[in-house]
Amino acid sequence: MASVTYDHVTKRFDKVVAVNDLSLQVQDREFLVLVGPSGCGKTTALRCLAGLEEVNEGTLRIGDRVVNDIPPKDRNIAMVFQSYALYPHMSVYDNMAFGLKLRKVPKVDINRRVKEAAEILGLTDLLNRKPKQLSGGQRQRVAVGRAIVRQPLAFLLDEPLSNLDAKLRVETRAALSKLHEQLQTTFIYVTHDQVEAMTMATRIAVLRDGILLQLDTPQNVYERPDNVFVAGFIGSPAMNFFDCKLERADGKILLDCGGFVVPMAAEALTRFEKYIGRDLVFGIRPEHVHDPQFTPRDIVAAPVEARVEVTELMGNETYLHLLASGKPFIARVDPRTNAKMGQSIRLSLDMRHAHLFDRETQLAIR
Repeated sequence: MASVTYDHVTKRFDKVVAVNDLSLQVQDREFLVLVGPSGCGKTTALRCLAGLEEVNEGTLRIGDRVVNDIPPKDRNIAMVFQSYALYPHMSVYDNMAFGLKLRKVPKVDINRRVKEAAEILGLTDLLNRKPKQLSGGQRQRVAVGRAIVRQPLAFLLDEPLSNLDAKLRVETRAALSKLHEQLQTTFIYVTHDQVEAMTMATRIAVLRDGILLQLDTPQNVYERPDNVFVAGFIGSPAMNFFDCKLERADGKILLDCGGFVVPMAAEALTRFEKYIGRDLVFGIRPEHVHDPQFTPRDIVAAPVEARVEVTELMGNETYLHLLASGKPFIARVDPRTNAKMGQSIRLSLDMRHAHLFDRETQLAIR
């Protein structure tokens, strides 16, 4: 068990900066998720820590030890890749034991570790099977088991669920969270899937173009995004955005979004007064856009007329794809809604959950 530190780490591939001055501390026993779109540098950051890539600048530490020049095999970390990378001719037992045999661990210890890992992962009855006799989820568990038996200081997981179908991803997400709780070891997990990040992480690190944009708990990243990119990337469906201008009229703060105007909550008068007349971006999440039939009583409601373009019934909720003055946005409403395609509807925005961003810098206005 150990903490992990990225201290101003930079990695370049020729003229491309894959990781740009990354400073990040992962606490001992934490489950940190690196999330971002393809090409944001998250896998490169993980590979640098594993020793599979050399850093150009900065310092990497595992615990108190600087590992920049230490070979991968001596860093005492275990990595689980997107591909299972199992030996097809070996049994599950031998796949899990292979690394320990190379290290000349005594047979008694190998047998104990493999059986303990198999018990944790529900693989006890599969130890004599070959990989071709396993399902995708079982193969992924074997890959994780191969890492567990090494008893590393930290687990590095690079998009381990991407080859699984949707149902199995949900099951395996829960299994990994339970595994982290059992092992009480540092996990660093890479994904482009923000749902995985939200459901498993102790903290989330959001990257874009090799730069760390925000590091916080899942709840804070969701409720208090630092910029437009984070606000739009975290959350499904994504946050709605409208270019707007902040104005004052009759003692109220208004957001002029071009085709419609919405009032801010009363406390906004003192909070945002210095931004009056500025070009801003107004953001609101789909769950804070309410159907008129099922609007909660305790919200700070701002009415908006919109046309329903598409409805998507999800079972426990319905997504309404809407158009207001030529601006598309999405509402996440009660599945009992009577809204129909082509219909005009008067929605309520809950302005207590409004987000404002500076249009020029893209940074959140607190």
